[in-house]
Amino acid sequence: MITLSWIIERLLVKPTEGSLTDVVITADWRCNGTQDQYSGTCYGSCSFQPPSGDFTPYEDLTEAQVLNWCYANGVDQAAIEANVTQQIENQIDPPVVTLPLPWVPVVVAEPVVVADTASA
Repeated sequence: MITLSWIIERLLVKPTEGSLTDVVITADWRCNGTQDQYSGTCYGSCSFQPPSGDFTPYEDLTEAQVLNWCYANGVDQAAIEANVTQQIENQIDPPVVTLPLPWVPVVVAEPVVVADTASA
């Protein structure tokens, strides 16, 4: 089963915007996915307009709140999760593989026996 997780990696902040301080203008996000030894990722940035209603002070922001801002401002959560899932599924069951060229003979290396001189 694929496990997906979203994180905010960085926030860009305007020190002042009108009468407000520490206003988030951009969030850098990442969606990670894993299944066993396989992994996928997608990342990007989302910019925001200056707040026009309720304002949450910077120190009171939560990662979930900022992620919801991203989803509300054009970050397509379902499409990104589908992309990360597809990356992992393509590692598990590759849609394209590289086969040996049919006109090049396959060379099988002969095993090399090394004498154990320490026991002699």
